[in-house]
Amino acid sequence: MNEEKFPGPIQIPLATANEWEQRYQDDTTVEDKKNKVKAFLVPRESLEKVLKLETEAVWAYIGINDQKEKTLLFVGAEYDKEKDKWVNVYGKADGESEKVEGNNDVVYDGSRPSPPF
Repeated sequence: MNEEKFPGPIQIPLATANEWEQRYQDDTTVEDKKNKVKAFLVPRESLEKVLKLETEAVWAYIGINDQKEKTLLFVGAEYDKEKDKWVNVYGKADGESEKVEGNNDVVYDGSRPSPPF
């Protein structure tokens, strides 16, 4: 990605987000001081979309995208009293109804790590 294309796509299919999160979990490289991620630039649109879910909280998962950049993946969170834990609440792809079942669940991204951005 480059700075001119910020933020890029902010809706990430759930399956892709799961791959990115697993990639981060499996990453055993140690960042040197020069390349260590210190911050993320987050597009306002990503935050607005996850807040439109009107959940009690928001998860910010860490993943590694297809460009090998660390990224934040935003997912709504609601406390499930029966399960006694916080559970994910996903958005729907633009144009999809909240009532449609299937693979239209998305999480929100678009973040850029610093460095390099």
